[in-house]
Amino acid sequence: MARAKASRLSVKKDRLSLPISKKPIFESLGDGVCIGYRRNQSAGTWIARKADGKGSSWQKVIGTADDFTAADDGTVLSWAQAQARAFEIAKSLGKPPVEQKASKTPTTVTKALDRYEDDLKIRGGDLGNVQRLRLHVDRYLLEKAVTDLTSGDLREWRDGLLAKKLAPATINRTTNAFKAALNLTADHDDAILTRNAWEKGLASLRDAEEARNVILSDGEVKKVIEAAYKQNEEFGLLIEVAAVTGARYSQIAGLTVGDLQDDRSDPRLIMPSSKKGKGVKKVLRRPIPIPPALAKKLKQVAGDRHEDAPLLLKPQRPQTNEENPPPPPGPWCKSDHYRPFKKVVADVFKGEDEPEPSEPATTETEDDPITLYALRHSSIVRQILAGVPVRIVAVMHDTSVQMIEKNYSKDLSDHTDAIARAAMLDISEPEGKKIENIRRRG
Repeated sequence: MARAKASRLSVKKDRLSLPISKKPIFESLGDGVCIGYRRNQSAGTWIARKADGKGSSWQKVIGTADDFTAADDGTVLSWAQAQARAFEIAKSLGKPPVEQKASKTPTTVTKALDRYEDDLKIRGGDLGNVQRLRLHVDRYLLEKAVTDLTSGDLREWRDGLLAKKLAPATINRTTNAFKAALNLTADHDDAILTRNAWEKGLASLRDAEEARNVILSDGEVKKVIEAAYKQNEEFGLLIEVAAVTGARYSQIAGLTVGDLQDDRSDPRLIMPSSKKGKGVKKVLRRPIPIPPALAKKLKQVAGDRHEDAPLLLKPQRPQTNEENPPPPPGPWCKSDHYRPFKKVVADVFKGEDEPEPSEPATTETEDDPITLYALRHSSIVRQILAGVPVRIVAVMHDTSVQMIEKNYSKDLSDHTDAIARAAMLDISEPEGKKIENIRRRG
């Protein structure tokens, strides 16, 4: 049996350095058989191809590359296993349908979501993407085969999200996750010949990402923190950390006791990165400065717990049964902050005209004017107006310069105007003063 020699497809690192593309790269194995590799956003796909001797060829997806998970010689194949499988499959390629094995059961949307969830777990992605889909995709679509989906089906479903009064930005995030799930299935199922149904039916809504950031003054932020502490100490500390660091809720919930560095003159938190964005997610940690007073509070709640234990815990549940005491307080989980923060907003801004929302509510069924993201937006703008370089602001808030320029362009314009005005040439003579001659350098 022939084998491809010195192939860049044989090394995982070399394969993953290839650009993501729908077009596979093929290597000849001899006897008219080729092995192909398609670089995907997730693990790559192995493809077998066999020439028909008439200037054309047949090809078939044979498995997933062992880019991120160990090969099992089943659905996940190593380079050597893929070559062997290619020769095995090549025996049936091009034969009449009656001589080939019966076609496999079509992949349903439910199976597509299951595969998408598994892929997110492998890559360390945000499982909220698939959870959002399970919440909104109706049973009619879940039971349908991916190959039977039409652009009309998907467009009707997308427009139905508008009827649920979801924010346009939320709809785009949901449809993007749906497209990612269907594309992942198409990457590994050669029965799916076109992606036209979801590329057209799940087209993004225009102007949905227009920034509508709620920016709170320092005084308003202080009132929000005070109102949070009135509910309970645990929630107040969570909100204070959010206001000081400008981090996302998921990042704050992921802090561990070991992330607190209070034994120094400039205390800080080693903040974990979020799981937003594409590709394989590697959680990084970056130092974020915090005031000594906040570090002291965090040290007190950390106590002598292990450094891998969650730093911030939810409040203890009240005792309701003497025989069955409540469980010990656990870490903050997804949406735990939603209702308490909604009450804070109602208490602080009661009777006031509230601005438009910067982010959809966590439940994604209500359109709250102010969410926890207002603290993040306020932190970013506070640093911009304080003269902190935008690059540093981006790093401190786990985002990019491009996203800051896109979402905070107005605030950047105000800031750059103030800087430019300080250096502006004004040839008019100030009252009571004379313009001094500028000595030329020789």
